[in-house]
Amino acid sequence: MKHPNKQRTVTRSLVLALGTFLTAWSTAHAAPEDHDREQFHDLYKQILETDSSAATGSCTAVAEEARAHLLAAGYPANSTEIILAPDLPRDGNLVASFPGTDATAPAILLLAHIDVVNAKASDWKRDPFRLVEENGYFYARGAVDDKAMAAIFVDTLARFRQDGFRPKRTIKLALTCGEESGGRLRGIRYLIEHRPETVKAAFAINEGGSGYLDAGGKPRLFSIEAGQKVYQDYHLAASGPGAHSSRPGKDNVITRMSAALVRLGAYRFPADISPVTRRFFARSATLQTGTIATDMRALGAGSNDPAIINRVADADPVWNAMIRTTCVATMMTAGHARNALAQSADVNVNCRILPGEDPQAIQARLTAEIADPSIVITLGSSPAPRSIAPPLTPDIMTPIEQIAGQLWPGVPVIPSIAPGATDGRFLTAAGTPTYGVSGIFLDPDGNGIHGLDERVRTQSLYNGRTFLYRLVKDYASE
Repeated sequence: MKHPNKQRTVTRSLVLALGTFLTAWSTAHAAPEDHDREQFHDLYKQILETDSSAATGSCTAVAEEARAHLLAAGYPANSTEIILAPDLPRDGNLVASFPGTDATAPAILLLAHIDVVNAKASDWKRDPFRLVEENGYFYARGAVDDKAMAAIFVDTLARFRQDGFRPKRTIKLALTCGEESGGRLRGIRYLIEHRPETVKAAFAINEGGSGYLDAGGKPRLFSIEAGQKVYQDYHLAASGPGAHSSRPGKDNVITRMSAALVRLGAYRFPADISPVTRRFFARSATLQTGTIATDMRALGAGSNDPAIINRVADADPVWNAMIRTTCVATMMTAGHARNALAQSADVNVNCRILPGEDPQAIQARLTAEIADPSIVITLGSSPAPRSIAPPLTPDIMTPIEQIAGQLWPGVPVIPSIAPGATDGRFLTAAGTPTYGVSGIFLDPDGNGIHGLDERVRTQSLYNGRTFLYRLVKDYASE
């Protein structure tokens, strides 16, 4: 006959022993990317609290802090370097290299910018250059854009070195200045032109791709940026003799320019749906219902039906921007006095051009649609480098999909072409295909990026750190 008290004692002992074993096992086998959060937090805090805005800050100071972190982790001094233009001492860029074991294996590049958008402290509820943790969020200028990835990349490389990881591929790092203030110095272009060996790689990982949460904070989709539209301004100029406003003639410069802008506003560039965008619609259809879901599936399957394209484009301006080049008037200056007819009218038209299209061809199309020879159309700036969307090969996609599936089961991984632009467009044009992928999930309102009280969920930041650690290690081990 079994003694019930003895049986309970044995059961409790087994449970305690099992608990002790599981605790020891989990400690010994915990994913290394989850370790040293305090060390990462300190690095993140340090670079966030170092102002690197163009107006009042210094990228060089941030670059020096990141370099010091790598040196403390055991990197030799000659594996890191701060590169800057001689006449711009505050606009420093950090480059670093972790050599791989296979000299024939092409390198990978980790790219992030360390400058931030200017922040007017008096408009913020919190000091923009002090890290504040509140209600499950980190608040500070650059909390997401783009010091989150910069800190994660530095932290990842430091721990690779400390943990004795030996990558097969060389891992390169470039923390650049000027992405948000490219009028002064565009760091990535400076490196491409003056130190191309520091950024030459088989491919690069950059900002631009994020996860997105729904209104309840649940992960909705995981985005990969595979290509960006080209930013290009055009200048429209009209002139006339002017006159006293009490005796207007038939020609009025402002009226003439306004009519041209009405024609431009009514024009839609032809749809040009790339393979990346078709994959976006195919995978996004699972998040929609009704006619839109059906239309998205059709576009994803290769349909070019104009009615389907128009319904999808009309449903969301972002979807329209992925389908075609867009041009819109953004600034206008006209007239010289309230009681006189204008002698000139000048308009800035901002275009976001699909990868592969020629900015000069867009200029010719604007001329044709405006259809007024008296309005002179010129490029507002030198054309940006032309690039095509980088290929979404299994070598790129499979690690992303596998790791995202482990961390966020059931969340669709959706590639897209970004309507906006990052430094990746220069790198891709220079021969290094660049992909936007961060693993950091954002709220539906955009988290105050470029605006007031920029923030990121603390758990989203730490999950992004885990994702990028695993992804970089996977790519570097191939």
